Amino acid sequence: MNLGQWIGLIAIVLSLYILWQIREVVLLMFAAVVLATTLNRLAKRFQRFGMRRGFAVLLAVAIFLAGVAGFFWLIVPPFAQQFQELTYQVPKGFGRFNSWLDALRTRIPNQLVPYIPDINSLIQQAQPFVNRVLGNSFAFVSGSLEAVLKILLVLVLTGMILADPVAYRKVFVRLFPSFYRRRVDGILDKCEVSLEGWITGAFIAMFVVALMSLIGLSILGIRAALALAILAGFLNLIPNLGPTISVIPAMAIALLDDPWKVIAVLILYFVIQQVESNFITPIVMAQQVSLLPAVTLIAQLFFVTFFGFLGLFLALPLTVVAKIWLQEVLIKDVLDEWGNNHTKETELVIVPESPRADDNWTAENPDVNRERRINDDILQKED
Repeated sequence: MNLGQWIGLIAIVLSLYILWQIREVVLLMFAAVVLATTLNRLAKRFQRFGMRRGFAVLLAVAIFLAGVAGFFWLIVPPFAQQFQELTYQVPKGFGRFNSWLDALRTRIPNQLVPYIPDINSLIQQAQPFVNRVLGNSFAFVSGSLEAVLKILLVLVLTGMILADPVAYRKVFVRLFPSFYRRRVDGILDKCEVSLEGWITGAFIAMFVVALMSLIGLSILGIRAALALAILAGFLNLIPNLGPTISVIPAMAIALLDDPWKVIAVLILYFVIQQVESNFITPIVMAQQVSLLPAVTLIAQLFFVTFFGFLGLFLALPLTVVAKIWLQEVLIKDVLDEWGNNHTKETELVIVPESPRADDNWTAENPDVNRERRINDDILQKED
């Protein structure tokens, strides 16, 4: 390797190290790009009706903010009310359970009495865990503030990208060599189309899961059925783990009515998860984004290991984008072309007019001007 190649290798290694150190910031930037892509597509649909770009963007952002506000308005008050009641009902439930155990001790042989658990001993055993949870309350509050700041950062970056997406795209394309910029521009188009397909499929799956949850919880007579259904649909954005998380508050609220409703809610969510994973997601995602189930699970494990909860939440869009870049760059441009001997073809160029001296025409190498025209086309491409 010569000096230039060594410098290039060192620059690549340093770049990868710096990206690893700022991986959380890069992930937040990617979240902003996904959100900006979604709102930009919505703004483009408004522009088709003759709306100007600025008003279309403002309307898309207003719809997004209204959706977020509506989500919290429908979720937080019912949950706060039900869980406040749960804090009163749980001690009563423990008291009834303890009375039932005392009555059971009087009806069974004395040899079996030591094997019946004592509720007071169970509470004493759980006391260290409760103290640990209460001791970590400060860490929970600081983590919540950090999450709020990250959300604000994502929203600010989204607004900046939405203001002039073409300019940011040009900057990204310029990071690549001149001969590869048109190829990068085409890959970005494919990424945008795939992200739009994933977003469409995810919203369809969310709506179906929320509708099925609302119908099932309403039939069972569970309180706050609408809020629980919306939460189940939202958590469906996290494959495999989202439905498991959504069943916990539903079972807790069902405990306020009857114990048998807890089992009924568990069965309901299990059926919904099976229908969603075996019918809805394969049909919807097969038409929008082609991802193997094993690849999705491996991607979730990978991103949650290195990036935490935010990586788990963005695992699917990250996988969609990574798949396109690997398929287009690594497979098509590198591996498929590895070892192939391409013969150069002579290109006949017909010039209708003899070039002037100030055109910087190079007769020995006409590809110079052709390359310049390609770069100019990319840099002047409008959204």
